[in-house]
Amino acid sequence: MIGISEIEAAAGRIAGHVVRTPTVPSPGLSELLGAPVTAKLELLQRTGSFKARGATAKLLSLGEAERAAGVVAVSGGNHGIALAVMAAALDVKATVVMPRSAPSRAVEIAESSGASVRLTDDMDGAFALMTRLQQEGLTLVHPFDDPVVVAGQGTVGLEFADDAGELTDVLVSIGGGALISGVAAALRARRPGVRVWGVETEGAQAMSEALAAGGPQPVTLSSIVSTLSAPSVSRLTYDHVSALVTEVLVVPDREAVRGSLELAEHAKVWAEPAAGCLLPAARRVLERVGDGARLGLVVCGGNVTTEDMTAWSHRFGLR
Repeated sequence: MIGISEIEAAAGRIAGHVVRTPTVPSPGLSELLGAPVTAKLELLQRTGSFKARGATAKLLSLGEAERAAGVVAVSGGNHGIALAVMAAALDVKATVVMPRSAPSRAVEIAESSGASVRLTDDMDGAFALMTRLQQEGLTLVHPFDDPVVVAGQGTVGLEFADDAGELTDVLVSIGGGALISGVAAALRARRPGVRVWGVETEGAQAMSEALAAGGPQPVTLSSIVSTLSAPSVSRLTYDHVSALVTEVLVVPDREAVRGSLELAEHAKVWAEPAAGCLLPAARRVLERVGDGARLGLVVCGGNVTTEDMTAWSHRFGLR
């Protein structure tokens, strides 16, 4: 289990490389949901998501031989962007493996940052290619099965705990689970009374299925939300979520897209559906916990194009 000391150490290492993102009350979301809402705006992070934190922490931990070998990562979008940009900043050669379903903007940013981008037919194939490249000598920067990466993502929770007012419930999106693992570890140490809720989209339910089965399981992926689409969680992230998280909620893709539109209209932020899924989940949390709730939302990323949002809105019959 990752402790507060590891997260604090990660915060010290990555300071100066990443942004301490704003933690702000949201009058618009508070009115929309009928309860006080504070947002941690990780979409304003370098590379447009929290992923820069874990990638930077891992890159800074590498020895000379590991750096010289070059690094490889698999990604549905944001981890690949983060690794490509931060590796370039730290003068490390990077290879990023993505499924063809990854946002075209993510591929463009990774390539323009100097990374070698390898595309596969699906996420299972991406993970298989990543493993093969690691066996050929590249240094793996795993998106979630790495305690250094989890500690790096946990710095989001450290800042949230330090900067937010009173909170009762914090909602965090789950892909492979590094973000919620680190955030939950930080919040439990700094604010032990706060409940942490995970959120997944239907067709990207790796953590929910792991919790139901008693351990990580391979899952069939069908969600449009590629940035949450891990083919399984790791034992590391499963152990953190099972121990520290109140519950994992699952919402349909349509509601995640609607949530992104609501974030744009009411919070004035342009967030991807991986963050939009928090709003329908927040309504369910409020139904369960009743009066007196004060919500915290980790708005994890904003790497989505207007074309993507328009296409999804038409697909799901949203305005």
